[in-house]
Order: sequence, then C-alpha cells, then structure tokens
Amino acid sequence: MRTLSIDIETFSSINLAQSGVYRYAEAPDFEILLFGYSADGAPVEMIDFSAGETLPADIRSALTDPTVTKWAFNAQFERVCLSRYLEYPVGQYLDPASWHCTMVWAATLGLPLSLEGVGSVLGLEKQKLKEGKDLIRWFCTPAKSRDGTEYRHYPSDYPEKWAKFKAYNLRDVETEMAVQQKLSKFLVTESEWRNYTLDQQINDRGIMLDRILVSQAIHCDKQFKKTHMEQARDVTGLDNPNSPAQLKAWLAERGVKTDSLSKTAVLELLEKADGEVELALSLRQELAKSSVKKYTAMESVVGSDSRARGLIQFYGANRTGRYAGRLVQVQNLPQNHLPDLDKARSLVKGGQFDAVEMLYDSVPLVLSELIRTAFVPKPGCRFYVADFSAIEARVIAWIAGEHWRQEVFANGGDIYCASASQMFHVPVEKHGVNSHLRQKGKIAELALGYGGSVGALKAMGAMNYGLQEEELKPLVDAWRQSNPHIVKLWWDVDKAASTCVRERISTEAYGIRFYYQSGMMFVVLPSGRKLVYVKPKMGLNRFGKESVTYEGVGEQKKWLRLESYGPKFVENIVQATARDILAEAMLRLNADGYKIVMHVHDEAVIDAPPDTDLSDICAIMGQTPAWANGLLLRADGYVCDFYKKD
Repeated sequence: MRTLSIDIETFSSINLAQSGVYRYAEAPDFEILLFGYSADGAPVEMIDFSAGETLPADIRSALTDPTVTKWAFNAQFERVCLSRYLEYPVGQYLDPASWHCTMVWAATLGLPLSLEGVGSVLGLEKQKLKEGKDLIRWFCTPAKSRDGTEYRHYPSDYPEKWAKFKAYNLRDVETEMAVQQKLSKFLVTESEWRNYTLDQQINDRGIMLDRILVSQAIHCDKQFKKTHMEQARDVTGLDNPNSPAQLKAWLAERGVKTDSLSKTAVLELLEKADGEVELALSLRQELAKSSVKKYTAMESVVGSDSRARGLIQFYGANRTGRYAGRLVQVQNLPQNHLPDLDKARSLVKGGQFDAVEMLYDSVPLVLSELIRTAFVPKPGCRFYVADFSAIEARVIAWIAGEHWRQEVFANGGDIYCASASQMFHVPVEKHGVNSHLRQKGKIAELALGYGGSVGALKAMGAMNYGLQEEELKPLVDAWRQSNPHIVKLWWDVDKAASTCVRERISTEAYGIRFYYQSGMMFVVLPSGRKLVYVKPKMGLNRFGKESVTYEGVGEQKKWLRLESYGPKFVENIVQATARDILAEAMLRLNADGYKIVMHVHDEAVIDAPPDTDLSDICAIMGQTPAWANGLLLRADGYVCDFYKKD
C-alpha cells in the first residue's frame, strides 16, 4: 500500500467549532462512528464502528506506517481523532510527516477551505452531499430535550437516516479523491509539505495556559459588570441601562438626543455632558469595553494537560499562504502597555478584584492587556520570543531596489526616522532632533507601501496622532517622491500581470514571473513558491478602470469575482515572501532543537530552559535564505516568564 484516503465521522459532546479537534477528541464520550477509506485509489470501503465492525489489520497498520501517505481533507481532524482511537496518551499524536492534506493542496491553488466549496469551484462530477450537515447534527452532536437535558440519536434507532449518513461518508472520500485527481497537474512541493509537517508538530505541541489567571479574569469581569450595571441602574432608574432604546429615551428626557450609542457617538456626547448624563454615558462606555471572549475561548480550548492546541491554521490566508489564527485568534491579541504588568497580573490571578478597580482607571483595559500573559512556558522553562525587524519594509525595498532604504537597514537605522528624514529633508532622530516627525514617518510607512493614499492614512489612525486633514495629501506625495522605485514596482507589476492575463503569455518583473495555465495565473515568488489567481480576466474595477479580476474567497467567505491591481499584487507578493522567510526560519530553529509553541505574524515563541542563548535563536532566525541574495534581515528577541509584547 502506498496511499490511503480517509474520511471519518465522529461523536463528541464537546463543541468542535469552539474547542477545536484536540479538545474535542479528549471528551470521555468521544467515538469514531464511520471510517471511509480507499487504498491506492481502489473503490471506497467503509467500516461501521457503531455496528461493531473493526479496522482491517492492514489499514490499522497503515495508519502508523511512515511509508504509507495518508490523505484527508483537513487531515488534522482525522489524524488527531485516530490518535485517540489508537489510544495515544494526551499530548501524543500520529506523526504528521506521513499525512497530506487535500485542503492545504486546494488552498495553495487559491481555492476555498471547504470540501463543498472546492467541489463546486472545480465542477466535480461527484459533489459533497448537501444533506450531510443535517445528518452530522443528528448523529455527531448531542441533542437537547425541552428541559435542556442532552441525549443522543443512536444509529440503530434511525436505520434510514443512518444509511444516508453512510452514503454521505462514502461520497466524501470519493469527492476528496476527485479533488486530488483534478489537482494532479499542480502538485504541492516537498518543501511545502515539510512546512506543513512542522506546522502540525507545533499545533500538536500546543502552548501552556495559566488556567487560574484565565478563570479569575472571567470572574473579575463578571464582578465588574455586576457592580457597574447596578451603578447604571441607580443613576438612570432603568431596568436595563444596557438597552440602547431605553438609554436613548432616558437621554432624550434630559435634552440629549442621539441616533447612535456607538463608541464614537458616546465619546462625542461625553465632551458636552455633565452630571448624571455624564456618569450614565461613562458607565456605558466602560461596560462596552468589557469583553472576555478570548479568555472564554481559552477555557474552551485548553486540554487536560493545560495546553491549548490547534491555534494556527496552515495556509489560512490562501491569497499569500500566510498562517492564520484559529479558536483564540492569536494573530490579533491586544497589546500590553501597563508599566506594572506583573503586579496587575498577580492581583487578578489572586482574586483581588477590588484592588484592581481601585488602582487602575479601567478594569476592562487591564483584563484586555493581560490576555497575552495567559500564555505561559512549561514549568522550568521560559519564553524566548524572536521576531523579524520591519520584515515587510525590508522585503519591498529589496524587491524594488530602493537603495536608500537598504542602506538604512545595512546601518541598523530606524526606518521610520529615515523615512521622515527622506520625506521632510531634515535629520530625524527617535529621541532627538525633529523626533516629532518620526510618528508621521511611521504612519506613512505603515499606510502607504501598497498604494494607499489619504484614506489609508485615516484608516491607520493618522488623525489620532495630531495630523490635520490638509497634511494628509502632501504626506502621500512626499512618501511617493521619496520612494520612486517602490512606486515604479507597483506599476511594473501591474503591467506584467495585466499583460499575462490579457495575452496569456509569460511575463516578468523584478525577477517575479507571471504565467497563465489551465485558467489560472501563477505568480512565481523569489522562493520559487507560486501564488495562484483563479480564472483571471481583464474587467472594470470599482473606479471604472480596466484591471485584472479573478475568482476567490471574498466577503463573508463567499466565492466571488474580485479585482486587483499593481499595488495589491505587490502587497500579496511581499507578504507571501515574508511568510516564506518565516517558514524557513522555523524549519532551521526546529532542526536546531528549539521547540516552537506558537508563532504570531513574524514572531516565533519558543519554550526553552533558562540557560538558553537568546542571541543564538535570533542569529538562526535572522539568516537570509539562499534564494534571497542581498536581502538584509534582522531578528530581535527577548525573554519572559509569560507571553507579552516587549
């Protein structure tokens, strides 16, 4: 046997969407119901575990045989569940090195991350059966009686439904195999499968959570909400002062009319308010800040060994191949700025909620800033956090050949100061001469690198940093004049992509090749990896101008025709290249024995003993890949006893 295609159906009382597969498979009542499979492309067979059937010896052996490649759509689910079936201890799983994922394969070609979506886009003859969702709810999740008691629908009680469910399972294997057949001309490279294997190892390892802090943060939030709601009732006399309708009516009685109680609207109202109106609005503002969603997500995800797993989605952003956050969403954790973070953490963890309220202006803000600190190293270890310095700014300067920027990086300079200096033709130092201009340089750098203009500056919060409306357009012009090679890169890439699509020929710009094949545009990155745009053609964009359009996952995860142009293609290319640099760096760190427990954007978090050399980690991470000759990289790092932003 060389390959084994698998699809399983399972039962667990744990909510899969909220808790992830690792926690889901830990439930005491977890069981596999159906095991559909095809060995070496043979007709699909099925094992009905609910009827007492068992896996044939050769199939069972294949699950642990490193020479047999196991295929599944979202293979992490099958691999983790089958690890539980094979009675692996908590925290140990089937080796991902011999598992390949059809979902990842589809994602590398810009296709949806669902089997139903992929089947539809590819126009497969055998599509996923649509009634499957209802059957999964019926057999795979607990049902609830009117009094809230949970119970199960057993297969033996519903033979007709069960027969349909078995047909659904069989069809899923057939659909997955059809996807493989359809994509067979565009194989995933071995280097990318190595990246996938490491990703699965990192997810399997997981990261430890401080369960006491998580629990106490949730209790602190409850107490805060209770006391503030009581205060709001006392001030307003309303049954539910959190109700916009009730509060608007109460405000109107006091001469304050408003159509909205959004965050911005409340801030504007507070500027003119006084007395009980000011107090009521302030209380609403504080209650609106209160959110412990990430803490409750942590409680749902954490396993019996206090580790959270499955937080990273490989190829989650299929436009660039970047990693995405799942479950706790570690890619958008709030920053921490509290000078006494350790003290605030100790107070919350110790249940001293009154002290928190007395010492800090905002309890919700404290809880928000402590979210990162819920991630902790295992006993006897510390976190070693290393990240790339200004990675996207370095990559775009390298590709475009913007030499003054390259010199800044070569000399260890501050790109925000250098950018401001280039734009305003005066020296700018971070804590010295013309330091007030650094913030303008920073905002310009973050907002304007991919064709952004005044709107991008506003979206980046330029108006909150003292910039006036009349300054914005000159700022855009100054940045573009200072970076002529980057501006040229946008439009040369635009021309290369448009010519490729219009004439269906191979084009090249800045060493990046564009070619058309089988109804797709491929963009070959410096690393050799390819970005894919499905069914590209020339069309009119929202401004009535001709641009490249293509099919992809758009708003609300729907398959739509999307538009793009030079600066957007450049953004994809730069971010995808930064992703490839991170992926290679993590492979090097792993090869040197460093245990990565989490990575966020361009940062790796490593669990290691206290005598570990941080400079070695940064040196390994900061190595320039062989394919990126001339790219100047730097990795900085810090050590901590709980996760935080340095």
